[in-house]
Amino acid sequence: MTVDPPSTPPFRDSRLPFAKRVDDLLSRLTLDEKISFLHQFAPAVQRLGIAAFRTGQEALHGVAWMGPATVFPQAVGLGATWNPELVRRVGEAVSKEARAMRARDERVGLNVWAPTVNLLRHPLWGRNEEGYSEDPRLTSAIATAYTRGLRGDHPVYWRTAPVLKHWLAHNNETDRATCSVSVRPRVLHEYDLRAFKGAVQAGAVAGVMPAYNLVNGRPNHLSPYLREHLRTWTDEELLVCSDAGAPSNLVDAEHYFATHEEATAAALLAGVDSFTDHGTDSSPMAERLKNAYAQGLLTEDDIDAAVRRQLSVRFRLGEFDPHEDPHAGTGAFDTPAHRALAQEAAEQAVVLLKNDEGLLPLAAGARIAVVGLLADECKLDWYSGSLLHRSTPLEGLYERFGADRVEFAEGVDRVRLRTAAGAFLHVPVSDAPDEVRGAEGALDPALLSGRTDLPPLAVDPVGTEFALVDWGEGVLTLRAPDGRYLSVAEDGRVRAAADQPGGWVVQETFRLAPHGTGHLLTHLGTGRPLRVAADGVRVAGDGETGDVFEVITVERGEETVTRAAQRADVVVVVAGNDPHINGRETEDRTTLQLPAHQQRLLHAARAANPHTVLVLTSSYPYALDVTRLPAVLWTAHGGQAAGTALARVLAGDVSPAGRLPQTWYASDADLPDLLDYDVIGSRQTYLYFEGAPLFPFGHGLSYTSFSYDGLTAGVEEGSLRVSCAVTNTGDRAADEVVQVYGRAAEPSVVRPRRQLLAGRRLTLAPGETATVAFEAPLSELEFWDVAQGGPRLEGGPYDLLVGASSEDIRLRTTVRLDGTAPARRPVVRRGLAAADFDEQSGAAIVDRTKTAGDAVTPEHGTTAELVYRACDFGTGVSEVTAQVAGEGVLEVSLDGGPVQAALTLDAPTAGVYAYTALGARLVADGVHDVRLRLRGPLRLAHVGFSG
Repeated sequence: MTVDPPSTPPFRDSRLPFAKRVDDLLSRLTLDEKISFLHQFAPAVQRLGIAAFRTGQEALHGVAWMGPATVFPQAVGLGATWNPELVRRVGEAVSKEARAMRARDERVGLNVWAPTVNLLRHPLWGRNEEGYSEDPRLTSAIATAYTRGLRGDHPVYWRTAPVLKHWLAHNNETDRATCSVSVRPRVLHEYDLRAFKGAVQAGAVAGVMPAYNLVNGRPNHLSPYLREHLRTWTDEELLVCSDAGAPSNLVDAEHYFATHEEATAAALLAGVDSFTDHGTDSSPMAERLKNAYAQGLLTEDDIDAAVRRQLSVRFRLGEFDPHEDPHAGTGAFDTPAHRALAQEAAEQAVVLLKNDEGLLPLAAGARIAVVGLLADECKLDWYSGSLLHRSTPLEGLYERFGADRVEFAEGVDRVRLRTAAGAFLHVPVSDAPDEVRGAEGALDPALLSGRTDLPPLAVDPVGTEFALVDWGEGVLTLRAPDGRYLSVAEDGRVRAAADQPGGWVVQETFRLAPHGTGHLLTHLGTGRPLRVAADGVRVAGDGETGDVFEVITVERGEETVTRAAQRADVVVVVAGNDPHINGRETEDRTTLQLPAHQQRLLHAARAANPHTVLVLTSSYPYALDVTRLPAVLWTAHGGQAAGTALARVLAGDVSPAGRLPQTWYASDADLPDLLDYDVIGSRQTYLYFEGAPLFPFGHGLSYTSFSYDGLTAGVEEGSLRVSCAVTNTGDRAADEVVQVYGRAAEPSVVRPRRQLLAGRRLTLAPGETATVAFEAPLSELEFWDVAQGGPRLEGGPYDLLVGASSEDIRLRTTVRLDGTAPARRPVVRRGLAAADFDEQSGAAIVDRTKTAGDAVTPEHGTTAELVYRACDFGTGVSEVTAQVAGEGVLEVSLDGGPVQAALTLDAPTAGVYAYTALGARLVADGVHDVRLRLRGPLRLAHVGFSG
């Protein structure tokens, strides 16, 4: 008698389509098992041989948090390359390193949470470093390239599964978990959605992560746009992963629901498939989901839909086909090719902003003073891996020009801190080994604690001389002579313990506050002043006061800078930010200004030597006076090869060709409020800004020159086709970034002053000419017509502008496009959706219901005005009706005339979602502009006209 071997279950059969295999596996899982899969850390199902799975591996510009990995330039720096093909190769290298790291450390995940495609609408956003550009088209192109590299090019199996962050309209850290931002339909469709749409449609995106904030009064984790837009852009199953702690925020911080069961069910029904909450402990979320199911808030079909999306990603990653997964043996980690790519990316990210006197490139025999707080730094950010290699500007210039030609002055203030008793703070000697924060990797680096193996600070008669840096707004770091920063560990003791400032809550920053004849030294991480105790220096406990310290300045930073500058032929001032201080996740900037400490150093260098080059190494733009500076460059924090790359650019080995991915404004006065997301109404970004920027979008200079000629343009098969010839008219090989912009010449509504249609980076030898051809679908020039509730290409003339930046236009022509003429609003048939206004003042868009729809209310409960242009009342109406909630008055007028109808809701409705209909007599015919004025805490959803 023979026994047949057990057959392979269908979900293990690689010959079957993934959809059938997912269905089979779903049918074998119990309800409890399926619910357990909905947490970020999905457990193993041993009876089926299914391994544990984790969503979420940070990989913004290299594998992050899991120890050493190749570190590429920050995302904003990758955006500055204007080179999608380069960025694709970066994504490919990152995904190969993720695979290689996972092979030796199963904590490393393959569902990568990258890239960030939030648009860099406002330069004070703390996470500016994470985005690519203020322009949706450039952002989409770079994001598409990065995700293609992360995905790999195998037709079936993905190397990693990228998730786009953060859906949707997320540009503020201030109150980010509780604030609501108003995104009118035109901004939604013409700006925010466009950045996501192109990348998703390209087919290399596994999902998205909703943002913490609320849009139009509704948390992003309940966004109806996930269903209405995102899932319509592709036939692939998309996995929506919550941001960390956001599911609990729906109740605990936002108070949007009364119970976690309601909130969790609503998020899942809206489209969230994986819940990132309570760290590695899945039990609270599992309990909420089980209770929601028991209460009838969810069905098993609802749960199956979410699990199916997660399983689809796991199948695409080859988890269930280990012998056929082409990426299973990938071992490319820290290869010579990856190191060379990191340097190439850093070189291409450098933007030459100014070079008036031909000071750059530096002369071969020049004596160089390299000065500034970032001159000998290679800074990391929250989403960096640990450095395998390190190159600072100083090291790069030493290597390129020789140490005998380069002099260094950091520019820190050297201080001693004296107590009221006359003793000085002192760093005891220790033989403890050096440690680098995060070098061993951590699933959640926010949980990493400070060192307690080092002795705390003490006092003695002489004291230690500290390097003090003011990073702006009085935020200080203090560094011991051995290079370690003063830091506070969990025991409250102050030690010279940190290799760099960092951590979720930075423990290395302090503030000096005048107090009596001295200063209190407050530790910002705990908010407590320092005091000297018998067992060492520590933060004050409850009920304790801090000690008063006298700051003895031994040497000011500008003194050392002046001496070095006077001895040099040329000075290179390296200024910028520390990515963990004054502008980062959880903290927006308050100003565009360069911190005062660094301004002092810059002024000292320039006063001592007019041949001064300013290198800004930063996560974001600055506003500063560059009129007396002959040369200025900007680069984002460039990763492990930043110093080498910068030195090669300064020396002329590489001609700079980076381009600004966002506008650099001249002043804080040019900026709207951080929470004003209406780029159209408040004229934000290069698309609408009407002022004079410090440096415009797309700006960047070269060491050579280029001429443009032979522009041709036409329309073929629904696309604009543009071509021109570009010639390198200089004496060195260099890259040029050719940019094509378009604008409606006779728009019927406010349209962009110009918008990017295409761009290309190309390399030309001296004297070489290349013909560059571009194609852009006509849909790029559509706008969202609120009168008709859809996109519209307006017929008429369009200017096409070709040049080296959004303002440096070399060629132009005009084409006439066939399109749809503007139509009047059919208000008798459709009425007016409140949020479909043309103009507004004082209004906020809010949620009509908890699941869908918009309403409008006065921003501060006082007064708001809405304008709707060209409303067609036909042969006449005699009544106006309004769907309203809350309480207050709605006034209706035509063409700016007197109030013709007032609808009053005297008694408040049962809640903000309890709408009622009000009516009043209104006689009108023909075409008029309708003006609505809302008074009081009234919510308006819709206005209708009849009779």
